[in-house]
Amino acid sequence: MAEKEEHGGDGVVVVDPKPSKGFTSTVVDWLEKLMVKLMFDSSQPQHYLSGNFAPVRDETPPCKNLPVIGYLPECLNGEFVRVGPNPKFSPVAGYHWFDGDGMIHGLHIKDGKATYVSRYVRTSRLKQEEYFGGAKFMKVGDLKGLFGLIMVNMQMLRAKLKILDVSYGAGTGNTALVYHHGKLLALSEADKPYAIKVLEDGDLQTLGLLDYDKRLTHSFTAHPKVDPFTGEMFTFGYSHTPPYITYRVISKDGFMHDPVPITISDPIMMHDFAITENYAIFMDLPLYFRPKEMVKEKKLIFTFDATKKARFGVLPRYAKNELQIKWFELPNCFIFHNANAWEEEDEVVLITCRLENPNLDFVGGEVKEKLENFGNELYEMRFNMKTGSASQRKLSAPAVDFPRVNESYTGRKQRYVYGTILDSIAMVTGIIKFDLHAEPDLGKSKLEVGGNVQGLFDLGFGRFGSEAVFVPREPGFRLTSEEDDGYLIFFVHDEKTGKSFVNVIDAKTMSADPVAIVELPNRVPYGFHAFFVTEEQLKEQAKL
Repeated sequence: MAEKEEHGGDGVVVVDPKPSKGFTSTVVDWLEKLMVKLMFDSSQPQHYLSGNFAPVRDETPPCKNLPVIGYLPECLNGEFVRVGPNPKFSPVAGYHWFDGDGMIHGLHIKDGKATYVSRYVRTSRLKQEEYFGGAKFMKVGDLKGLFGLIMVNMQMLRAKLKILDVSYGAGTGNTALVYHHGKLLALSEADKPYAIKVLEDGDLQTLGLLDYDKRLTHSFTAHPKVDPFTGEMFTFGYSHTPPYITYRVISKDGFMHDPVPITISDPIMMHDFAITENYAIFMDLPLYFRPKEMVKEKKLIFTFDATKKARFGVLPRYAKNELQIKWFELPNCFIFHNANAWEEEDEVVLITCRLENPNLDFVGGEVKEKLENFGNELYEMRFNMKTGSASQRKLSAPAVDFPRVNESYTGRKQRYVYGTILDSIAMVTGIIKFDLHAEPDLGKSKLEVGGNVQGLFDLGFGRFGSEAVFVPREPGFRLTSEEDDGYLIFFVHDEKTGKSFVNVIDAKTMSADPVAIVELPNRVPYGFHAFFVTEEQLKEQAKL
């Protein structure tokens, strides 16, 4: 971060980049256009810029009194938010689904009435592209082959010539949302968090970048964990230069403790991790950052190595260094998302969505109609802290991901997991509920009720959803009520009518009849992760 930073208080940096137009900028643009014309195949389909993956061009200010079929329970007073990629400007060349500018779609609920809003996360990247009136920052979708190397150098050239100001990072804030220490945070794992304020009418305002009073100098995962008992947040960042993983603990009152570097052999993509009451679990999985292979083999810059084992590191969560970490090996795999983890006697248990042979190109330009090599399955993994042994067992048929639990149980043993059923890539056809106390029926080749599948909400033909968030009927973190006594809330899009909705279903019964359907005034593109900000949290963050 540059010295010019202006802190808006509470570790929030006011983002005020200083890009520069002029002759130099024009020459670099011309050079880029020439390279794109000579080296990029523009005939490639851009699947993730079409249909309901396509961006909505405009933000939506608060739109009140939306039609509600059914009723919105009192425990849903608050704001349901989901973030996803929504590029404001057309890409210069390639586009990957991970590339778009972060846009938050919010449903503000108060006393049975609903208000919809959508706003961009006002990142440094977005502000600078608005200044230029077009895309200027490098994209994941460009990072293939020699062309990828050239586009990396174009970004470096623009930064060196101060055409772009990279002092505030270059993230999109498009991946996930979390609430901690009075702030809603928009996250993307190559950057620092952006602090978002929910206004009284449900509108969303970007306050700035959170650097924890300059203590955060590396990237910050999109999947930090908040312990509901202690109020602390546990997080990490990964990098393509050593230390490849850096672990951090943030106190209940927002103080970021000293970094704990974690040693691994190569730079990897580590999208998620997990915590238990006493440990943090790191995943050294062989999806490597390999720029040389990108150029030689015309692959994406992250390459999966199917010959390597999957490694899991378990570290006491308040460790000041990595000396006490214990590493465990399991068969080769990759994991995007974990459901939860806990301790059972000598073992640490991880519930996760495991897949084999991932290819990140699956969300690049071209895409197959149906998921073939993305058979994400629910798994239980066990790491014995005394004997050093590790085991795993399959809990479901494919394809399930975006697992969520009642977050009152984060880091503690819980019974139910709510996931999304994936049909074609990133297309969510239903919401599924697993009972971890029941034995899985591994004779089934597809996801259906029976065994440990306690319920399944099918969205119906031509309708696709997104991650479902559990909201307990009794507000606040408590373990006194039944774990599944609450609701699941999620966005749905009907491709036949072009309309989008928010659905609320009963998490206990998983009834096919929704508790509520809220019709939205605008199309909501498919996106990534969601979060529910409670009424109590809204009051707390209003003081910012």
